[in-house]
Amino acid sequence: MTRQKILITGASSGLGAGMARAFAAKGRDLALCARRTDRLDELKAELEARHPGITVAVAALDVNDHEAVPKVFAEFSEKLGGIDRVIVNAGVGKGAVLGSGKLWANKATIETNLVAALVQIETALEMFHKAGSGHLVLISSVLGNKGVPGVKAAYAASKAGVSSLGQSLRAEYAKGPIAVTVIEPGYIESEMTAKSASTMLMVDNETGVRSMVAAIERERGRAVVPAWPWTVLVALMKATPVRFGKLFA
Repeated sequence: MTRQKILITGASSGLGAGMARAFAAKGRDLALCARRTDRLDELKAELEARHPGITVAVAALDVNDHEAVPKVFAEFSEKLGGIDRVIVNAGVGKGAVLGSGKLWANKATIETNLVAALVQIETALEMFHKAGSGHLVLISSVLGNKGVPGVKAAYAASKAGVSSLGQSLRAEYAKGPIAVTVIEPGYIESEMTAKSASTMLMVDNETGVRSMVAAIERERGRAVVPAWPWTVLVALMKATPVRFGKLFA
């Protein structure tokens, strides 16, 4: 099934912008939202110039403004004549060692990556129920498979929550009419991973996004991307004692 009309949150940079470029190259119509509208406007102009046959709608959205999420999604649906796929991508990588006195950083990560994701999920499911079908895609992380000590503890917990929600939804909609996919990216070049210590495992944005889009198009229930080396590393994560979790962060 071709999902022609795709909504992506957090689309102004990084993986969101990369996915927008990849889907635009496939001729898909796009609904792109993020906080930074200047970047969205630039991306819209770029995509329409490269692919004049597609429709690109953009809107400002802070996913932590929970009341705004259904309004923006509904406006996109009206502009594009429906939405076939929603990619819940917006997220942050803030964090501090738990107990270090920087509650604000960890709270922001949990609220944006998990609570706001839940709001987007609920909104997308309501839209799909009305339409009779749809594809929900949740962008999690390989770190959702393991507790990670240090500054990424809250981030790993938030992504574990996203993966768990996806697993629950896959069971809920095992027979359709809504398809659910959880994508667990490894280290892919973006603003969020720019300060990561694990640079030797980093792949460039184009390579990583290509793997993500291929998995999304197959509508698999769960995909670790890029498959190599992260499928093996995720298996090692799960088998390794928790005290060694920092090796994968």
